Order: sequence, then C-alpha cells, then structure tokens
Amino acid sequence: MTPKDAVAVTGLGVRCGAGSTPGELWQNLLHGRSSATMHPFDDEGTVVYPACPMPEFTPEGYLSAKEVRRTDRTVQMAVCAAMDAVTDAGGLHPPAGRRAVVTGTGYGGLISQEQGLGRPDVLYPTRLMSNAAAHWISAKCGVTGPTLTFAMACASGTYAVGEALQLIRAGRADVVVAGGHDSPLTATTALSFGRSGAMVTDCEDPARASRPFDADRQGFLLAEAAAFLVLERLDHALLRNARIYATLVGYGCTSDAYHITAPHPDGAGARACMEQALADAGTTAEAVTHVNAHGTGTLLNDAAEARAITAVFGPAAVPVTASKSVTGHAIGAAGALEAVITTLSLHEGLVPPTAHLARLDPQCELDVVVQPRKLSAGPAISNSFGFGGHNACVVFDAAQR
Repeated sequence: MTPKDAVAVTGLGVRCGAGSTPGELWQNLLHGRSSATMHPFDDEGTVVYPACPMPEFTPEGYLSAKEVRRTDRTVQMAVCAAMDAVTDAGGLHPPAGRRAVVTGTGYGGLISQEQGLGRPDVLYPTRLMSNAAAHWISAKCGVTGPTLTFAMACASGTYAVGEALQLIRAGRADVVVAGGHDSPLTATTALSFGRSGAMVTDCEDPARASRPFDADRQGFLLAEAAAFLVLERLDHALLRNARIYATLVGYGCTSDAYHITAPHPDGAGARACMEQALADAGTTAEAVTHVNAHGTGTLLNDAAEARAITAVFGPAAVPVTASKSVTGHAIGAAGALEAVITTLSLHEGLVPPTAHLARLDPQCELDVVVQPRKLSAGPAISNSFGFGGHNACVVFDAAQR
C-alpha cells in the first residue's frame, strides 16, 4: 500500500438502537449491552418479536416538518447520521463538485411502501425509492459530485464504503460521505424472516437473544440503523490538520453464484472477498489484528463465515468479534455500522467483545473475543455477506501522520 491509496476517516455518525452517537455505541459495545427488546411490529400488537429499534428517534433539527412528511423513517435516520458525520469531520471543505455521496440500503423506504399500499399519495414514489437518502444528504451537504446508491442486501453499507474509496482513488472526488441505512421493522418483514427460521421469534431474554457463533444460536434480531463515515483524501486531511480516526486501505467484493439466500457452504466467496480486500490493502493475513465478522447468529451464515475466516487466517489465529450481538442486524446499514465500529476499534486500541457467547460452536474454529481485548498494531478487516451471494470486505488501519 502506498500513501496515495489510503483514505482518511475524518467523521463518524450513527443512529441505532445501541446508540445515537459513536461514543454511546462504543460504550454499549464494550459492556455488551444489547439494544434488543420485545417489539410490536404492528399497531394491534399481534406481531411481537425481539428486535433492536431506535428508541425515541426524532429528526427535529435536521429536517423541517415539511421534509419529514416527504421522507421515510430510514431516510430521516440516514440524514441525521450523515450530517452528524459531516459535523464531526469539521465540515466538507473541497468545492461542491469534488464532494460525493455514496449510500447503501437493502430495502429503501419500506415503511412508506407498506403504509401506502392501497392509499398512495403523490409523495409515495419518492418516499420509498432506494436513492432517496442519497438525494437528501447531497442536498443538505451541498454535494454536486457523484451521488450513488448500492442495493446489495446485507452487504449494501460495506459496498458503499468500498466504492467511496474507489471514487477517491480514481480522482473523481476528494471527500465522500458514505454509509448505509435501513428501517425494516414492519410486520410483513418480521413475519417473513420469522417463518424462514433465520430470525429469533421466541426467547425469554431478548437482550441475550443475538448470539453469533454460539452453539445454541437461533438466528438474528432485526434492527434499524443508519451509519455514515466521512472519507477524505489523506493528503487533504493532513493539510487541514483534521482529526483522523483511521485510514481505509482496502476493499474487496465477490459473488457466491450459488444460492439467493444460503451462503456457499465452504465460504468460498467470502474467502475470496477477504483475500481480495487484503491484496488491495497491500497487506497479508498474518498482519491483520482482528476481524469484525458479519456474524448474524444464523446457523448457516456463521458456519460458512467461520470456515472462510479459518481458511484465510488459520484456525483461531486472529481475534474475531461480532457486533450484531449488541446492535442486531440492520440489513443494508449493518456493514456501514460495522465499518464505524472497526474504525473506533483502531482509534481506541480495543476489540469490543462478542456479547452473550456462552458456548462456542465447535464447528467454528475461531478466537472469538468475549471480553474487551487490547488491540495490537496492524490492519483490521470488516466483513459483510448478503442475500444474493453478495460479499464485501473493507480493511482499515491506524491513522497515518
């Protein structure tokens, strides 16, 4: 890796059940405090499953009352997280045409879509479209450069971050607001995932229900979230003496070409994706200090990812953490949220634990972190693997000065 290939992370913003700021999210991760609760997915309370909603969310101060009426909840969360990231970065300093926005979402305006069935109004099309958040963020942040949206299921947020890296490397932008968002807490979504067996629907303690890599795991918890990073040309960030959380140094993306929902059993696509990201970063598996796993808590995904990690790094050879044990699974936002968490890990020098792990699945030959662990110097990789066989990985390293 050469300095021109690295991109600075200068701003972070989040909205999720586990925190409305990066600091709040980080403390909940360190202490393994899950945001899960028994959540009513319909007004009648007939569909109640464990989930990770964003409590007491309001877009007040970010969007006007008129703008709120024009936007879905997922877009409102995205705008808040993105604008927080921009504020955290000290603003966007290049000319408007040298700025870009890249978003990822699995569903777009799903709540508006369900509410509008049978009674759509004139704003219905623009509330549900997947690129709505990209529009509103670009308008709010004065971005006239590339504005892109990726819809790659659970890998969407990571695709957005990785493609933002490519935009800067290609010289098409100097700074990019990149991230993901989804608010899929609807009755239809919950019933569908619940009937598939992928999502936890019955448990005594929802706060401990998400257990990635545990022998007794039962699935994921549906969550809503938005997470954004400000990515900036490293020389530009250094010139303005910006605070740099970490550097984004590598990106890989592959396809399983196997099944629309099930991962390849031996994790072949995931393995190739990690190897591609490490090669792009100019680093090796031996140098990696930890893996932020996709870690959904489903039987098939955890087993396949564990095989892929073992194939790349060796059995129990690298510390692995699974943030969804605390945050739940926010679909298109998940990868961006975990990119923020991986950035914070490098910035703070700690790997947050995988919460609620009581007994490691013997099929998962991993060194799963269960207590906060001091992080040694070196790069870290964040994994995302989605329906459709879409795989995306990003590699971060410590801030360069």
